Amino acid sequence: MFLKLVLLCFLVTVVAIEDTNFTYNGFQSSHLYLDGIAELTSNGLLRLTNDTKQQKGHAFYPNPILFKNNINGSVFSFSTTFVFAIRPQYATLSGHGIVFVVSPTKGLPYSLPSQYLGLLNDTNNGNSSNHVFGVELDTIMSSEFGDINDNHVGIDINDLKSANSTFAGYYNSDGKFENLTLFSGYPMQVWIEYDGEKKKIDVTLAPIKVDKPKQPLLSLKKDLSPILNSSMYVGFSSATGSVYTSHYVLGWSFKVNGEAQKLLISELPKLPRFGEKKEDKILTVGLPLILLSLVFMITLGVIYLIKRKKMFAEILEDWEHEYGPHRFKFKDLYFATKGFRERELLGTGGFGRVYKGVMPGSKIEVAVKRVSHESRQGMREFVSEIVSIGRLRHRNLVPLLGYCRRKGELLLVYDYMPNGSLDKYLYNQPNVSLNWSQRFRIIKGVASGLFYLHEQWEQVVIHRDIKASNVLIDGELNGRLGDFGLARLYDHGTDPHTTHLVGTVGYLAPEHTRTGKATKFSDVFAFGAFLLEVVCGKRPIEHVGENESEILVDYVFECWKRGVIIEAKDVNLCTDYSIQEVELVLKLGLLCSHSEPLVRPNMRQVVQYLEMDIALPDLSLLSLSSSGLTFGYREFFEDFPLSYPSDMDKTFSHTSVSITDSLLSGGR
Repeated sequence: MFLKLVLLCFLVTVVAIEDTNFTYNGFQSSHLYLDGIAELTSNGLLRLTNDTKQQKGHAFYPNPILFKNNINGSVFSFSTTFVFAIRPQYATLSGHGIVFVVSPTKGLPYSLPSQYLGLLNDTNNGNSSNHVFGVELDTIMSSEFGDINDNHVGIDINDLKSANSTFAGYYNSDGKFENLTLFSGYPMQVWIEYDGEKKKIDVTLAPIKVDKPKQPLLSLKKDLSPILNSSMYVGFSSATGSVYTSHYVLGWSFKVNGEAQKLLISELPKLPRFGEKKEDKILTVGLPLILLSLVFMITLGVIYLIKRKKMFAEILEDWEHEYGPHRFKFKDLYFATKGFRERELLGTGGFGRVYKGVMPGSKIEVAVKRVSHESRQGMREFVSEIVSIGRLRHRNLVPLLGYCRRKGELLLVYDYMPNGSLDKYLYNQPNVSLNWSQRFRIIKGVASGLFYLHEQWEQVVIHRDIKASNVLIDGELNGRLGDFGLARLYDHGTDPHTTHLVGTVGYLAPEHTRTGKATKFSDVFAFGAFLLEVVCGKRPIEHVGENESEILVDYVFECWKRGVIIEAKDVNLCTDYSIQEVELVLKLGLLCSHSEPLVRPNMRQVVQYLEMDIALPDLSLLSLSSSGLTFGYREFFEDFPLSYPSDMDKTFSHTSVSITDSLLSGGR
């Protein structure tokens, strides 16, 4: 009798050992034990749950497996690997996860769905009598079980409060941790290994197309001998909560006393396409509604496109085709400036408003100036000049990139200068005050740029609006002369034409106000006012009383006449300045401000004076007098209101005046 019992035990052991090695590259003929809502699809997928709420599904290998050595009672080493995918109804929400489970029974009849994962229930959770070992791939954070987050891997022993857990992910070949989202819908592979000698559990996770990482994701030193019975069942458990979710297993391999056989990834069944439904009636019921919605959306789209086309309509005449590379689309400028919204406004002047923009695609920062043009007369000539000026290239000029014409306005596009205009560093107790070396470098830079405009380019460029608010400061605090919206061109050796009088009071040369003709000499006059402005920290004309104005050039002249010209400097310039350089610039400012054009130096000489290559003429030898230093506004503007540069602290900001309608006619 005893011999028969031993023989029977031996036969059971042999059968058990024979059944401890299986591999499923798909489950077409697997004969798995299924319960709950688990099912096998026609193409061999194990679908543990479907699109239902508060349900559970189980799938177990049908035969028991011998896990213990009957001689010493220790648990054998074992290994398993499987490929899974979790596809929720919504991209950011999931309906709980999957558990690989080793259980004393085939099926888990008293388990609950939702946070219990179909594994345990509210009365047996944590009981040592469960004899359950599991590895959970959990997509919901259940605080009652101490979950670390809603996307983790955990080792469970008789309890849904994991003995150890970590964020879902894997270590790449460089040892760097890469995050994975368990419910992304894409297949992933898991390796679970128990070393019977070291009493250690390793869990590894990776995307399906990544080889098994060398470093495990999760490890736990634990002897499973007190946990597992001699004979156990292996399988999967999954559950849904309040969100529809499908849990799939594509392939599975298991082995006792050895490494589980590798799955053939290329032979695994394919997952359904994202959003594919099982029931055809959903399409038949929803199709009319979908078509109706589609027609409605197409109608709205057509209406939107018509409005959008009208909104971004531009005037494009035949003659503009040759300027194609220099013409910007209004649509691009509109989106670059975020619809020309107020938050992007850099400044407002007499000739338009200026906005900061970031060009779509290239991400280049620009400044866009909107200039009104009600009359089309002379527009072709004006655009031609704009495009020509756009070819100017000098380190002390702000590049004019191009233009756009639309309805009743012209838009000029410049490079954006991050530090704004020079005037904000000079007036109204600025937060940042420029020292003398910075001011002198800016002065020489502007002089070099103006010399380039007058003599070094292929045509003569008359700027017509030189002042501190039109000098921009780049990222390295270099001065760049900008705002060429008023500039005029003419060939070297020819005379400029009479035009409308434009500019800013205080910078207008006397002969310019009489004739309306802007010349290189009138630019030099404005540059002289600019020199005094930068050194003295005062505007060319300032109110000192209710009906009184102070003329800066008169003030500097009086200081020079009294032999104390250095007293005219900005009070913010402390001791760290060069007396020789300050005197040079002040005297040069007086010389450039002379009422007689031919007495003023040209810009080549101005640059030479500033570089001290040639000596400045002795002003006393020029018979300089207060009558020779007059703005001319006393003579010509007594009956007209004056406009002063506003206190704008934004890029391109200025206030200019145009008084042609009162004094002159003709030109543009």
